Amino acid sequence: MIELALPSLVYDAKIVKLRLCCSLLLVLACVPTLAPGQQQDQALDREFQSAVAQYNSGKFAEAAAKLENLEHDVPQSFEVQELLGLAFSAQSQDAKANDHLDKAVRLKPESAPARTNLAANLVRVGKLDLAQKQFEKAVELEPRNFDTNHNLGEFYVRVGQVSKATQYLQRAQAIDPSSYDNGYDLALADLLTGRLADGRQLIHDLLKQKNTAELHNLLGELEEKDGQFVAAENEFEAAAHEEPSESNLFDWGSELLLHRTLGPAVDVFQKATERYPTSPRLMVGLGVALYSRGNYDEAVTALLKGADLNPSDARCYLFLSRAYDSSPSQAQAVIQRFRRFAELEPGNAHALYYYAMSLWKGKRAEDPDVDFDQIEALLKKSIALDPAFAEAHLQLGNLYSAQTKYKEAIPEYLRARELNADLADAYYRLGQAYVRTGEKELAQKQFEVYQSIRQRHLADLDKQRAEIQQFVLSAKDNPSAKQ
Repeated sequence: MIELALPSLVYDAKIVKLRLCCSLLLVLACVPTLAPGQQQDQALDREFQSAVAQYNSGKFAEAAAKLENLEHDVPQSFEVQELLGLAFSAQSQDAKANDHLDKAVRLKPESAPARTNLAANLVRVGKLDLAQKQFEKAVELEPRNFDTNHNLGEFYVRVGQVSKATQYLQRAQAIDPSSYDNGYDLALADLLTGRLADGRQLIHDLLKQKNTAELHNLLGELEEKDGQFVAAENEFEAAAHEEPSESNLFDWGSELLLHRTLGPAVDVFQKATERYPTSPRLMVGLGVALYSRGNYDEAVTALLKGADLNPSDARCYLFLSRAYDSSPSQAQAVIQRFRRFAELEPGNAHALYYYAMSLWKGKRAEDPDVDFDQIEALLKKSIALDPAFAEAHLQLGNLYSAQTKYKEAIPEYLRARELNADLADAYYRLGQAYVRTGEKELAQKQFEVYQSIRQRHLADLDKQRAEIQQFVLSAKDNPSAKQ
C-alpha cells in the first residue's frame, strides 16, 4: 500500500471579525514506492506519483483525472481516496470531495489528519454538526497535537462557541507558545469572553515576538472594552502608523470620534479619505466628525459624497438628515440624495421619512414650491410601513400644525408620545396644539412634562453619542461598508 504523510490543516482567523478559512492543505515532500511484496503493478505507483506531482504543482484537474483512473484499480487505497478528495476540494467541487474524504476516513479511522480534512470540507458544505464530530475525534486521537487542538478551537470560534474554543486554543498555545496565529486567536477569544487581563498579557508577549498592526489593533479593542480610552487610542494610532490600511485608519478615527476628541478625529478622517477616496465608511466618518464639531456645511459635503459611494447605506442618511437642517445652502443636493434613497428602498420607512423631511425642511416651509400633499403622503407611507415610528407621527403632527390643522395634529402628537415617552418635542408641540384649540389646562401639563424631560437630559448630546457609537460598531461589523 502507498503510504503518504499528511500534515494537518491550519485555519486562518487573524482579524477581529472572526474569519475562518476552510481550505484543505496537502504538502508531499516525498512519495514512497510500493511496499516490498506488494502485488500491485509498479505502473500504478508511477501513476500515483505523477498525480501527486500534478497536485503539488497546482494542476488539480489533471491530478483528479489520474486519480479517478487509479481508483478503479485500487478502490480501497486510503491515499488515493484522500488525495482525490483534496484535488476536488481544490477545485471547489466540495460534494465530490466529501465522498472521497469520507471514504478515506472509513479506510483509516485512526488518522487525525484525514478526519481534519474531512471536517474542513464538511464546514465548507455547511454540515457543521458532522464537522464538529470529526474535529473532536481528531483531538481524541491526538490530544497532544498542536494542530488538532488549534483546529477544534477555531471551529468553535466559527460557530460562535468562543468560551468552548478557549480551552483548545489554550491547550494549543501550551504545546507551542511560539505560534503567532494561535496566540492571536486566543487573545481574540480572551477579548470576546471578557478575560481582558489574560488577553492583554498575551498580546504584549506576542508583540515581543512580532510587532504587527493587527496586534496593536486588537489591543486597542481590548483597552476600549476595559474602559482605558487613552490606551485604546494609542494602540489604534500605533496600528494605523504601522499599517495605514483603510480598516486601521477607520478604527483610529472612530476611537477619537467616540470619545469626542473631535479635532484629531477630523484630521484622521480627512487624511484617511485622501488615501482611500472611495471608502464610504471613511467618508461618512468624516461627515460625522465634522457634524459633531459643528462644521455643518463641510459635514453635508462629506456625507453627500458618502451617500454617492454607497447609496443604500442608511447610516449616512441619519447624519445627513441632522446636518443639512443647519446647512440649507445645499438643499437641492440633499433632496436629490434622499429621493434616490427612497427610490432604492421603497419599503424602508426611514427612507421615505428622510425624503419627506428634506422636501419640507430643505425647501423651508415658507417656500411656495413646498408640496404639503406630497410630504403628507410620504409621512403616511412611512407610518404604514412602521406604525411604531414615533418621529414620523411627530412630524406628521407638525405638518398639520404648520397648516393650522390642529385637530388633525393632536392625535399624531398623542401617538408619538405614546410610542416614545421620552420624546420631548412631542409634549411641547402637543401643548402648542392644545393652546391653539383653547385647551390651556391640558397645554400647561404638556409644557411641564416637556421641561422635566429637557432638564433630565441635555438632550441631544447623549443621543448623538449613542448614534455615533452605533455607526462605528455597525460600520466595523458590516463588510459592505468597507472599501
